[in-house]
Parts: sequence; structure tokens; C-alpha cells
Amino acid sequence: MLLDPQHLVIDLRPDPLRTAEPLSALLPNPSRAVTLAQIEEGEHHLSAADGPLIVVCERGIRSTLAARFLRADGLEAVALPGGVPALRRS
Repeated sequence: MLLDPQHLVIDLRPDPLRTAEPLSALLPNPSRAVTLAQIEEGEHHLSAADGPLIVVCERGIRSTLAARFLRADGLEAVALPGGVPALRRS
């Protein structure tokens, strides 16, 4: 998946994983840390003004669910297949 550098990346990974390998080392995109629980509860503080969203997690499972919730909230969101390992390979 080719990522548009203008798209906001939503990083679902827990703090220790984000700290150990920041997405900024893998992508030029701006990113924001949001938990799956925040997304499920509608407390993500994201809006259409944030633009298209690319949701990333460690393996690609939780990001698929999170993107579904965000789309249900009316946002343009897709999950990155394969998660962070896919980013490392690209």
C-alpha cells in the first residue's frame, strides 16, 4: 500500500511499542496515538478536518476494527494491512 504523505496515521500500538519504534522512523506522515478503546467509545477526538486516516497497529488486526469504527463515525479511514511489519518491508 502506497501511503500519501498528507494522510494522518493513527497509531494504535501501546506506548512501549510506539517508544521503541516511532512511526516517524518508518513514514514521513504525521501521526497521532489513539487507543482502540478511545475509538470504540467515540472519544478519539478525530474529525473530517484531519483528512483521510490510515490506521496502523502491530499486526493489522486491531487496525481493521478501528478503521471500521471510524468509518461508522463518518470519517475516511483505512487500515494498513500487515501493520508495522508491512511498513518495515516497504
